[in-house]
Amino acid sequence: MNIQSPVYTTENICQDCYKCIRHCPCRAIRIDNGRAGVIPELCVACGMCVRICPAKAKKIRPDLTRVKYLLSSSKKIYASLAPSFVSYFKHCKPEALTTAIKQLGFSGVSETALGAQIVSSQIANFLNQAKAGVYLSSACPAVVDYIKKYAPTYVNNIVPVLSPLLSHAKLLRKTFGENIGVVFFGPCAAKKNEADRRPELLDLAVSFNDLTQFFVTENIHPESIDPKDYSQMTPQLAEEGKIYAVEGGMNDTLRNAKNDVRFFTVSGLRNLERLFREVPDHSKLGDCKIFIECLACNGGCVNGPVMSDESAGTLASIAQIAQAYNGGNSLSRKYDLHIDDYASAEPQHEPEISEKEIKSALAQVGKFVPADELNCGGCGYFTCREFAKALLANKAESEMCVSYLRQLAQRKSNALIRYIPAGVVIVDRHLRVVECNRRFAELFDESVIIAFDSCGLVGADINLFAGFGDLIATVLKNGGELQRNHQVYGDKILNVSIFTISPHQSVGAIVQNVTSIELHREQVSERARAVIQKNIITCQKIARNLGEHMAETEILLREIAGAYAVVKEQK
Repeated sequence: MNIQSPVYTTENICQDCYKCIRHCPCRAIRIDNGRAGVIPELCVACGMCVRICPAKAKKIRPDLTRVKYLLSSSKKIYASLAPSFVSYFKHCKPEALTTAIKQLGFSGVSETALGAQIVSSQIANFLNQAKAGVYLSSACPAVVDYIKKYAPTYVNNIVPVLSPLLSHAKLLRKTFGENIGVVFFGPCAAKKNEADRRPELLDLAVSFNDLTQFFVTENIHPESIDPKDYSQMTPQLAEEGKIYAVEGGMNDTLRNAKNDVRFFTVSGLRNLERLFREVPDHSKLGDCKIFIECLACNGGCVNGPVMSDESAGTLASIAQIAQAYNGGNSLSRKYDLHIDDYASAEPQHEPEISEKEIKSALAQVGKFVPADELNCGGCGYFTCREFAKALLANKAESEMCVSYLRQLAQRKSNALIRYIPAGVVIVDRHLRVVECNRRFAELFDESVIIAFDSCGLVGADINLFAGFGDLIATVLKNGGELQRNHQVYGDKILNVSIFTISPHQSVGAIVQNVTSIELHREQVSERARAVIQKNIITCQKIARNLGEHMAETEILLREIAGAYAVVKEQK
């Protein structure tokens, strides 16, 4: 777990479902011991994995403790509030939210949309002077990082302007002094990268979720604040910049019927990946200028990774943003603020992998010919070859392949069932055989053995040849386990153990033929009884002979004693 990264995994929560791999446009996920970790150097902090993780194991770095520490300093701290706040805090008036944030200890609250208006003004001037070509927006830090890492050919197409957030931070510092602190609150994870890289402008970037938690810990309830205590945002309210929160909003602030620029919007990194697959031939553009508003989140910031499922992307959330938009543009705005910025490429070079290495990796998961490559996507990768490359890059584990695991489990199951020294059978809820071994078939007559050798008895009704179908039916109905020993079925004596595999769906049974053991035990018992009887007769004979001998001895001794007494009297 790398908690220093804007996005990280809580490993003990991760359920190895591989959903994050399927959705990560950068393949910035590494599986280690079945747990999906984020690779910081590959991640652009789009937050997609945070949004789709079913176990909520993917997290955005919490910086609330750092915010509290910053507020305890002697600096005046100002909050930069993302335009999407009206959607996230939809039950709270902006003036009440402003008051609540100030109650946390902030000196003032300002709209990031003010920075958006500065950006639009600067880009409008840039486009007026630009030559024909394709130009990409710089507003979304996740998009800029994606282009730098994965589409470096397009880096020079990014307009050389700071993001709205950094432009707003510059505006606040110019207005209130360079010694202030600036903390951003919004729906974005990528803004944390901006704060980490440009601490001289932006101290911290914190999610709306953390802001809500801050209110809870301080027992502040924005929706309950008295209107007479309402505060206004500073230094003034934003206007057209508010529309930046939705897809196409930035373009609306740049449109002018007189200019020769064609405006387009592409949202979602997957769509941007397709957009950047082919470099356009600028010679065929003529005098056309194309400006593309690029957004990492589908639908715009209003669908950011921390936005709730109830509010994100709904018509109501878009309407809330639209109601605050005055319909104007930023073309006539003038600012004395330097916000030039140039992006540089940071290409991620994939190691060269030979066809031989790919085939070797595929062989690890039992794929030896093209027909074995199911491309089922169960591992999170779209093709088996992509998965093989991930194996070679130590980003994946062979156990991620569902078909391989199934085959491995089947082989182990078959081996155990085949070689266990007892009859084994698995039966479904219809009392039909799902699987069994030959020892089970050998418990019955020759016809059952022939049927097993031809089809394995799969699908056969257990009641047709086994006398303990009623026991199996009982376990299917009631669950649990059942054991019956020394049960006589025909000419055999069986020990039957039945257990639940899936409640009310399937059971297993282990059946042991103990006929020979019981017969041997009976033979031993008979011989023992014969020996005992013989011993009794012998003892009786000995006792009788011993009794006769003792009687004769007693008579003799009495005669001797009597004669001895007569002689003694005569004397």
